Amino acid sequence: MKTWLIILIVIVILFTIFIIANIIYNKFQDYIIKINEVEGKIDETLRNKFDNILKINNIIKERIKTKKELVDDLEELKTEDKSSFEIYRALTESYNKIDFVRKQYKEVSTSDEVNKLFYDIDEMNESLNAYIKFYNENIVGYNKLIRKFPYNIIGIILKYEEKMFFDGKDLNDDNIKDFKL
Repeated sequence: MKTWLIILIVIVILFTIFIIANIIYNKFQDYIIKINEVEGKIDETLRNKFDNILKINNIIKERIKTKKELVDDLEELKTEDKSSFEIYRALTESYNKIDFVRKQYKEVSTSDEVNKLFYDIDEMNESLNAYIKFYNENIVGYNKLIRKFPYNIIGIILKYEEKMFFDGKDLNDDNIKDFKL
C-alpha cells in the first residue's frame, strides 16, 4: 500500500511540474509570437516607406530636372545587411533630406502627387511609432521573464536570451554610446 502511495505522490509531483513548465513555456511563446508579429509589421511598413521615399525622390529629380542624387545610398539599403532599426534611421534621414528639398522648390511643394506621398509617409511614421512602442513593451515583458524565477530556469533550458529594444540599446553592456539621441 505504501509503494502505491509513493508512486501516486511522485506522479502528482511530476504532473504538477509538467503543468507549471508548460504554463511558463506558453508565457514565453506569447511574448515571442507578439514580438515576431510586430517585427513583421515594422518590416512591411519600412518597405512601404522606402518605396514611397524612392517615388518622391524620382518625382523631385524629374521636376527640378537634375541627375544628382537627392538621397545618397537609398538603393543600397536593399542590398546591405542592416537591422530594421538601422533602416528606420536611414529612411528617416532620407525623408528629412527630401522634405528639405521639397520645401525649396515651389513646383515640388505644390505637387498633389508629392504631397500625397508625404501624407502616406506621415501615416506610416505614426504606425511605426505605435509598432515600435508595442515591440519595446513586449521586449520588456519577455526580458523580465528571462530574469525571474522560475521562468529563468525554463529560459535557460530552452536557451532563451534577453532581446534588445528596437533602437538597439542594450542595458547590459558597458557601451553607453548606444544611448545617443
